[in-house]
Amino acid sequence: MRGTPYPTLGELLRRARATVAARPGALRLRAVGTSRAGRPLWLLSAGHGPRHILTVAGAHANEPVGGVTSLTLAERFAREPALLQESGCTWNFLLCLDPDGASLAGRWLTGRPGEGLPGEGLPGEGRAAAEASPTLRGYYRRFYRPAFAAQPEFPPVTSDPRPVMPESEALVRLIDELRPVVQFSLHGVEVGGSFLQLTRAVPGAAAAYRRIAADLGIPLEHRPFDGMGWLAESPGVLVLPDSGPTEERDPSGFTSQATWLYAMRHGTVSAVVEAPFWSVAGVSDPRPVAEPRREVAEASEILLGRAKQLEAVVGELGPRAPETPEEIAHFTAARELMDIGPGVVDTWNSAELATTVGNAVSLGVAARRIPLRAAAMMRQALGGAPALDTLVEAWARELASTFDARWVPVTDQTELQIRTMLALARALV
Repeated sequence: MRGTPYPTLGELLRRARATVAARPGALRLRAVGTSRAGRPLWLLSAGHGPRHILTVAGAHANEPVGGVTSLTLAERFAREPALLQESGCTWNFLLCLDPDGASLAGRWLTGRPGEGLPGEGLPGEGRAAAEASPTLRGYYRRFYRPAFAAQPEFPPVTSDPRPVMPESEALVRLIDELRPVVQFSLHGVEVGGSFLQLTRAVPGAAAAYRRIAADLGIPLEHRPFDGMGWLAESPGVLVLPDSGPTEERDPSGFTSQATWLYAMRHGTVSAVVEAPFWSVAGVSDPRPVAEPRREVAEASEILLGRAKQLEAVVGELGPRAPETPEEIAHFTAARELMDIGPGVVDTWNSAELATTVGNAVSLGVAARRIPLRAAAMMRQALGGAPALDTLVEAWARELASTFDARWVPVTDQTELQIRTMLALARALV
């Protein structure tokens, strides 16, 4: 039995090809570029309208929900062509922007007994669907997310000497070719709530988004940490201000121009739609916090303390250099996360954070997620050392139980993204 209902990268492509073969007049599939390792980047298109909508999935390797969402909506268009024809648009789905990263991160999709299969739920994990819910333990045992500079949705600024990745170049070419009315970037967050980022305010979008999330029982992040320089139009909805940032700077110091900011030169509105895998109801709590600085201090202590604990465990293992390309990729990403703690804390202290209970809960999740990601990848880089295995399991269990993290069925994750895209497309097209 599978540990999760997400399809692997190969299964996603086979399903796309089968759907196109069954409805050749309604859907089309073509390669629009290749990855660093030579894997094709597949674009699935529906409709024949003169204007274009673009959906980008798989920008982050550890977030497989976007591919499922894209294929599900494309299949819906094939069954109900009037749904798309009324807009007069062609809807294009880039099924996975980072297939190389997905090939590593996707290992948790085919977990073995003892690595998070049904029946192994941790306290607080997916109690509503305990028999079929994956676990955080299984997710993190095979976790992979590339280092910041290796994430293709964020090419380096022109002053950066690093070459642009071919995946980034392919997406930029596609944006220039299609000049989409709206570009959707589909993301997922391990633990927390949902939120929406818009590069321009869209009338009625925030209200529609709140209704969709409420209907599905998915909490909204009261004030997401992503987009620190963005305006919080309403709980869970961030809008880029007129004088907003034109670049993205991550805690490692890497500065990029996000491809959803690049598209603005064509008048495109970009929408980043985040869906949680495990939801935490507390992130939506709007009640004010009496001592925000104390909340920030406590979260900072957890982040820095666990980073120090991880350093000690790695040091006790003795010198061992990663050897295979997979081990090197995991080690590079883990090492980066182990080093960013002080920068993250400085950012937290310089912003007005933890002013609400929901914001404080989100901060607590982030303080635990960063070192857990690092430990999970370092474990794989160093051959699954038992000491790191114990650390990952303990931290995953604590994250799930502390925040009562509950598995969100994939059908709900995809419906959140599909309904949001359709609502925004109607408003803009």
